[in-house]
Amino acid sequence: MSSGNWEEISSKKRADLLSLIPGEYRLSSAPPESQLNISTWPRESGWFTERELEITETTASAIVKKIASREWTAEEVTRAFCKRAAAAHQLTNCLSEIFFEDGIKQAKALDDHLQKTGEVVGPLHGLPISLKDNFNVTGFDSTVGFTSLVGKPASYNATLVDLLEKLGAVRYCKTNVPTAMMIAETVNNTFGRTVNPLNRKLTSGGSSGGESALIAFGGSPLGVGTDIGGSLRIPAACTGIFTIRPSFGRFTTQRCTSGLAGQEAVTSVNGPMAKTLEDVVFYSKTVVDAQPWTVDPKCVPIPWRSVEPKPKLKIAVIWNDGIVTPTPPVARAMKETVEKLKNAGHEVVEWDPALHATALQYLAGMFVADGGKSIKALLAPTGEPVRPEMAMYKDAPELGVFDMWRLQLARSELQRQYLEQWRSYEDLDAILSPTTPYASVENGKFRYVGYTGVYNVMDYSAVTFPCGVVADKEKDQYPVDYKPLGEVCKTTHDDYNAELVHGMPVGLQLVAQRFEEEKVLAMTAMVLEAIRR
Repeated sequence: MSSGNWEEISSKKRADLLSLIPGEYRLSSAPPESQLNISTWPRESGWFTERELEITETTASAIVKKIASREWTAEEVTRAFCKRAAAAHQLTNCLSEIFFEDGIKQAKALDDHLQKTGEVVGPLHGLPISLKDNFNVTGFDSTVGFTSLVGKPASYNATLVDLLEKLGAVRYCKTNVPTAMMIAETVNNTFGRTVNPLNRKLTSGGSSGGESALIAFGGSPLGVGTDIGGSLRIPAACTGIFTIRPSFGRFTTQRCTSGLAGQEAVTSVNGPMAKTLEDVVFYSKTVVDAQPWTVDPKCVPIPWRSVEPKPKLKIAVIWNDGIVTPTPPVARAMKETVEKLKNAGHEVVEWDPALHATALQYLAGMFVADGGKSIKALLAPTGEPVRPEMAMYKDAPELGVFDMWRLQLARSELQRQYLEQWRSYEDLDAILSPTTPYASVENGKFRYVGYTGVYNVMDYSAVTFPCGVVADKEKDQYPVDYKPLGEVCKTTHDDYNAELVHGMPVGLQLVAQRFEEEKVLAMTAMVLEAIRR
């Protein structure tokens, strides 16, 4: 591990990262700080060519087709995304590792292969895919936000990294995460804070917030993040993109870096993040078709299944979880989406969230079961302080083996009760709920992950999707008779800034049962169809 002063290590790491941006990709002029939405800057700036804009504004599914047909080369696609990723980092601080040269070299090799053989390497041939910082890539750090892990490059690739390479994908960068990937915003002592390209005063979410910022800016056509309490779904909702949280075992998580290594009471999973549902489906099917269970013993041997949901769905709605009431834009998005579902002929019932508080209590207990030893051990070598967002790790008591086993027994019983409740609804297809109480929220004020965390405890498949509603400062005000459900609910109300979140997209969450990835994706398409009518 690195030793010495954490501030010096951080300063050097940030400078080294910037030095890896080629001179031609450095911004000579940037939008003023007063310009909060910089997602429009690439097209407005004149800094990109029309060809680069066309490439970086094309979906992942379409990119691989254009490369396969030789309309575009993998090299020019990779160079375009490297340039846009470089701009994204300079404006949002979203990257943690840069290996543009390696990516371009890989893309050239793919072009040579296609030229010589007339065939693509695999279904992802030439597609640049960004990776969350915890995915080990040989020769590069996986700091997961800790200064003690700076200068300790991985000696092996994560299993998914190797799998994606065999499928033809190009790796070119890794993205910023919060400390230990255990904060709902992307901020750490090593790289600092990643901001939301749709509004730089707002959070891009966490812990996959570097990914969400990069994708929302157009610096990646498709990225891979992880989720242990909402870390895919929260940043997707904050930036208006799509993602899926799969059940554990569907995608390989093998040989990645973790801030809570060995913690398996609630499992971390990974999944794709993209601007379209089609791209999320495309990636998911491609990865499962590669049979990851042949290289990862914890992957389940379930081939990708063709699912045709019934024409009219039965959906249970969570208006609030009994702990925190959604802010007005999210409450309105829920109401409008439910009305559109009803108009399309779908059956809507109400879900009783009585078990949610217990699930969140168990989740919090499992996160700090080691008394914060894992976190403290990674902070200590450089004297790095505990960030205020992680105060719960500072003084948490350590659970003994007996108490940990009891907690896991209680979790398993709660999972049984939740399934029993689901089955009591008779032919229930899905649950629709907020992803978070927020459209997004001011940097430093994301305080509640309950709407996502409950489904990490249950290990259910869940998709977050932009529902077409954007926050409106005129429409979205708390009712005059509002009464908070508790202290966190009151804080959420007090932090709400209708002026600041005006124009932000709202992301909702559709939840299915375990290992129903194909079904929840297909049902999300049906929900979107109802919304767009």
